[in-house]
Amino acid sequence: MNIILLGPPGAGKGTQAMKISKHYELPHISTGDILRENITNNTNLGIRAKSYMSKGELVPDELLITIIKERLLQNDCSKGFLLDGYPRTIPQADALNMILTESNKKLDVVLDIHVDDGELLKRLSGRRMCSCGASYHVIFNPPMVEGICNVCKSKLYQRDDDKAEAIKNRLVVYKKQTQPLIEYYTNKGLLHIMDGSKEIQQIFDDIKTVLDKI
Repeated sequence: MNIILLGPPGAGKGTQAMKISKHYELPHISTGDILRENITNNTNLGIRAKSYMSKGELVPDELLITIIKERLLQNDCSKGFLLDGYPRTIPQADALNMILTESNKKLDVVLDIHVDDGELLKRLSGRRMCSCGASYHVIFNPPMVEGICNVCKSKLYQRDDDKAEAIKNRLVVYKKQTQPLIEYYTNKGLLHIMDGSKEIQQIFDDIKTVLDKI
């Protein structure tokens, strides 16, 4: 079973990806993880990716396509995969189709976890971090003492990209990138929209209802 998982920042995509991967024994392929791994291992791909990322530029489609193609050819993808973070654009989606066709594979389903902007803003803007690496949320996972880390007792802080204006910008960019993809996969009869405002287990149950029919 070959799956694409779409969803804006804060939709809970990572949580559902882990549950899908474990339940259906599929490799969870995250472009972000692959890029970081290649950079850490100082591979040729990693060196090229870092040259863009270090300047705050987007990694070009050509490089991402190469990374995805190499990953999908690995043995653990022989029975299926879960793609997270790719494709993000129509050219990337077209390239994925070519990769799958060359490998005699096909895409089975695209899951889009939908959450309203107001809820996403509440989820993302409530995150608080500590210099020790601990993470909290003012609503969903508050520290025992407001503003203070449970672990090291340091003062918590809010990342710049978790502030309201930055979040709004991230959502605008996501919608600009992803809306054409939603139409693209709807026209192919592959898209299923999941209600990401439900409880985690309820969302996963809805996802299983879709996947178990494939």
